[in-house]
Amino acid sequence: MATTSNYLPPTPDENGGQRNAALYWTQTSTLHMSDTPTGALNLNVDGRVAVGPLQGFGQLWQKTYQLRLPGSIMTPVEVMQEWKANFARFQPPDNRFYAVQGRSMEPGQTILINATMTGIALPTGVIVLYADDESFALMTPQGHPEAGWITFSAYTEESELVCEVQSLARASDPLYEIGFRLLGSQVQEQIWVHVLKELAAHLQQEGQISMEKVCVDSRIQWSAARNIWQNAAIHSMLYTLSLPVRKLRRKA
Repeated sequence: MATTSNYLPPTPDENGGQRNAALYWTQTSTLHMSDTPTGALNLNVDGRVAVGPLQGFGQLWQKTYQLRLPGSIMTPVEVMQEWKANFARFQPPDNRFYAVQGRSMEPGQTILINATMTGIALPTGVIVLYADDESFALMTPQGHPEAGWITFSAYTEESELVCEVQSLARASDPLYEIGFRLLGSQVQEQIWVHVLKELAAHLQQEGQISMEKVCVDSRIQWSAARNIWQNAAIHSMLYTLSLPVRKLRRKA
């Protein structure tokens, strides 16, 4: 799980050795999608670097969403297998995830996202930072609305099965920070509540969903204001506006 003490992602424990290290994405190279899935737009991903909360601009928030399934006889491993296999299908219609066929939440895997945020087209992506039998974590690239990571896990607590989504992130740039304060934060929260509802329906179980959010750091990191030059929403708008010109060039 991501910790709030030093804003660092999870790292292999000292006792895990090479076995645990294999569960983490440790590359420092830029993101690259070698095989774009059918129907997906690969934009604002290739050539971008993965970033964490330290590289973001806005206030730092930790948000925890939980689905509790009392009386479930499924194990956390069984739930996570279903969650990984159907992760894209559990998303709202306006938040489409595209992974390379045949791969399911492998460390280092790039996943494209073709979404709309408050009516604005926002193609971007994430990279799988960590994955094991009971959890996986995604990290955002430059230009994504948030800088940080989000962890998905299944575990038992007092003999009760818990499915959890926990994010630790801040808005990437000033424009995103304004958007989150106006409406974007509520839209984002609705997405992960929707995912947990779909997960419960898929498992054919009824459960209780709760959300808790904590402002870990209320400061604005003005040194990161220049991140706006990589803003995926702005780049996507320019890409759309230049479409007629690109068509004319292809005809020529």
